[in-house]
Amino acid sequence: MLDMNTVRSELSEIYDLRPSAELAESLSDIYKKMDRVVTPPDFLQAAPYIKAINDLKRERNAVILAHNYMTPDIFHGISDVVGDSLQLAIEAAKVEADVIVQGGVHFMAETSKILSPQKTVLMPDMEAGCSLAESITPAGIEEMRKQFPGAPVVTYVNTTAEVKAASDICCTSSNAIQIVEALEADTVIMTPDQYLAQNVAQKVKNKRIVWWEGSCIVHEQYTAQDINEFREWNPGTVVIAHPECPPSVVEASDFSGSTSGIIKYVTDNKPEKAMLVTECSMASNIADSLPEVDFVGPCNMCPYMKMITLEKVLWSLHTMTTQIEVDPAVAEGARVAVQRMIDMSKKLGL
Repeated sequence: MLDMNTVRSELSEIYDLRPSAELAESLSDIYKKMDRVVTPPDFLQAAPYIKAINDLKRERNAVILAHNYMTPDIFHGISDVVGDSLQLAIEAAKVEADVIVQGGVHFMAETSKILSPQKTVLMPDMEAGCSLAESITPAGIEEMRKQFPGAPVVTYVNTTAEVKAASDICCTSSNAIQIVEALEADTVIMTPDQYLAQNVAQKVKNKRIVWWEGSCIVHEQYTAQDINEFREWNPGTVVIAHPECPPSVVEASDFSGSTSGIIKYVTDNKPEKAMLVTECSMASNIADSLPEVDFVGPCNMCPYMKMITLEKVLWSLHTMTTQIEVDPAVAEGARVAVQRMIDMSKKLGL
């Protein structure tokens, strides 16, 4: 666990992290990308970190991959590549850099290391885990295989390297339906997200889909009653849900899609009012590019994603001590499952 007092003390000795109106003004182009959701005083505090990180990553020949759930200061201020899990997995293998800094949670950094073993992969906070990833182990995969002999195991990328290595192929929320449809099997095991599996089963009627009973602490909290009551209170709102939500929530919504699918839907349709039934930062990160859309309604925050901060990113790049390592034997098995997903996605035109 990071000792933040030590982190702050050492960083303040090396970098000028005092708020500066002049510096904030020099970064006005960056601020324009987030000024709808980040106040000027908050950006004044963030600006020194943004400058220090962007300067340091050039020195280190580093790139920052940021998931859509990162806070706006990270998403717009320092990231080089943004997207959902599939997009980041693909880019992790393509980026030309010596160092990858993962703006996301631990399993994402593992995936980057698996696909780019020759690169240094930094995880700003090793404690940034994932409740969904922690819900399954290789033993759980073996248990499912015994229950359904011969059925291929499709594992969500929101899992550890060990679980990926025990699986046949990975998927993300953006390609799960197509991956399952493309498999030559009557029965398919999906792990670990029960709700993603149930939502896929609603679309893929010609296969028997069985699942592990895991779930995401962000998306499992939503209920159809929440959606229906919000519609009564705020009519005309377009409700857009992530497929990690329970099927009843997806059914009550107007559209369901991955984080990249949500962004595309809102960008293409530009509803007057939209409620994003997913993690809070999704709306924040696209708000400034869609001024005509009023993002309304409640959202749930991922405590793990929010463990990644500008301060920790700077510390990670400064010390180069927060490196991700994956056992080579495990990495090879996981790489096969992830690469199968990437190859099949390309073949399917995704």
